[in-house]
Amino acid sequence: MIIGYSRVSTREQNPEAQYDALAEAGCDRIYIDKVSGTLSRRPELEKVLDVLRPGDTLVITRLDRLGRSVKMLKEITDRLQEIGVSLRVLTQNIDTSTPEGRLFFHMLAAFAEWEHDLIVTRTREGLEAARARGRVGGRRRKLGQRQAELARQMYEEVGPDGKRRYTVQQIADELGVARTTIYGYLSKS
Repeated sequence: MIIGYSRVSTREQNPEAQYDALAEAGCDRIYIDKVSGTLSRRPELEKVLDVLRPGDTLVITRLDRLGRSVKMLKEITDRLQEIGVSLRVLTQNIDTSTPEGRLFFHMLAAFAEWEHDLIVTRTREGLEAARARGRVGGRRRKLGQRQAELARQMYEEVGPDGKRRYTVQQIADELGVARTTIYGYLSKS
């Protein structure tokens, strides 16, 4: 059998391009994970490794879809080799059923890990430089201090019946934000 495996890092990303490439490669079944490649728990990959049998081929679109580190990729390919399964990587034209393909796989895996490490290093350096200039990461606050105080006052205001005059939804509508934003500000004070 030819089994395809696809992974996207977040739920917002779309795996359709990978799915189409795997289908075009003749995969009998395709499994898709929607988790970060740095996570060790990937449920669909675990299913793939359970269904693979000697003589099968695992097809992926790119090496980084299978794992982010050389160690992780090596562990998976060693497991595939033990079972008697070959790995085919479409965009990098790797086929581990040949000695050349195995060599090329290990070289590209090392480069993929190196590239990932460079991205992490540059990101950290950028964040440190921004902090040194007094910038703080994260989203901008949805409400200014005055609006946050108004939200608190509206929340605490009691009507003639002894109940809260405004619901959180009414406060959120008034200030043009989501209820969760109001809850966040109320829990901080």
